[in-house]
Amino acid sequence: MAVSPRHTGSRTRGSTPPLALHERAEADLAFVRATVERSAYFSAVPGAAGIAMGVTALGAAWLAAAQPTVHRWLFVWMVEAALAGAIGAIGIVRKARQRGVTLDGAPGRRFGLGLVPPIIAGAALTFGCVQANAWTLLPAVWMLCYGIGVLAAGSVSFARAVPLLGAWFVLLGSVAIASPAAWGDLYLALGFGVGHIAAGAVIMRDHGG
Repeated sequence: MAVSPRHTGSRTRGSTPPLALHERAEADLAFVRATVERSAYFSAVPGAAGIAMGVTALGAAWLAAAQPTVHRWLFVWMVEAALAGAIGAIGIVRKARQRGVTLDGAPGRRFGLGLVPPIIAGAALTFGCVQANAWTLLPAVWMLCYGIGVLAAGSVSFARAVPLLGAWFVLLGSVAIASPAAWGDLYLALGFGVGHIAAGAVIMRDHGG
């Protein structure tokens, strides 16, 4: 009489062997890690670097307002943009190391994808405004593009001051469009200077670094 596979303990053809206990644990752990990474906030936004960026922006606003030509005015702000960008990048890297945060993780990637594209758009619009001789639009363009980027990045930031800073830039940029051109450096000082200093101070108080 034929013996049933059920009685011999053998598996029927096409059946999937069960996972070992350690393999199942590893799979569950990988799933939990991926879920936590997707839902985590980016916590490496630097407060001290934000304050430093604000201080340099106040100096740039004062220096740019004293320039005799628009080309020299633009040069001052381009130097400030490069300097502030370097300060911000170094600050993020240092704080990430202090907190053990990986910049290439999901929160860091989402933060970068929110911030960088609007800044690139701002650079392209700067070139277009210069080509069209629309110099008076530049302060509004810079603040609006930067504000949109900070708002997007702030949606995944651990610090609530980040999206508030983005909203501050969008507000200033919107008002600057309807204001006299001579007020451009004042708005830039209020945004890139006062805004960064205030946000940086709040981040340092609440989250350190």
